[in-house]
Amino acid sequence: MLRKFIAFSLLIVIAITSCTQEEEVDYGPIDQKIIEDYIAEHEITGAQSTASGLYYVIQNPGSSNHPNLKSLLWVNYKGYLTNDTVFDSSYKNGKPAELELASMIAGWKEGLPLIGAGGKMQLFVPSELAYGSTGKNSIPPNTVLLFDIELVDFY
Repeated sequence: MLRKFIAFSLLIVIAITSCTQEEEVDYGPIDQKIIEDYIAEHEITGAQSTASGLYYVIQNPGSSNHPNLKSLLWVNYKGYLTNDTVFDSSYKNGKPAELELASMIAGWKEGLPLIGAGGKMQLFVPSELAYGSTGKNSIPPNTVLLFDIELVDFY
C-alpha cells in the first residue's frame, strides 16, 4: 500500500511539473524574419548582419578611431519598434545622451564599435541582443528593437 502511495505521489509531482514548465522558444529565426521583412518593406539598402543576428547599416563610418566597451559615448539616437513606435530618443532632450557602452544592451555593444566618432548607423537588434524574454518598461518581451544612431564623440 505504501509503495502504491509513493508511486502515485511521484506521478502527481511529475505531472504537475511537466505541465508548468514553459517550452523554450528560439526567437533567433523569428527575429531574423521580422528584421528582414522590415528591411525589405522599408526598402533599406546596404544592410549587413553579424553571426549573432545583429543587422546594421552604416550610413557614415565616421573617423578611424572607434569606441570599445570601456568608452563613454555621446550619442544622438532614436529607438523604435518595428511598427515605428518610438520608445526612447535623445532628441527630446535637445542634446546628445552620455552613455557608457559597457552598460548598454548587447546589440549596442556589438554595433557601435563598427563606426567612429561622427559616424551614423542603423541597428536592427534581435530580442536576444536587446531585453530578451524579460522586456523593459514599455518594451514587451522578445521584441526586435531598431535604432538610428549618430556617434557624436567618445572617450
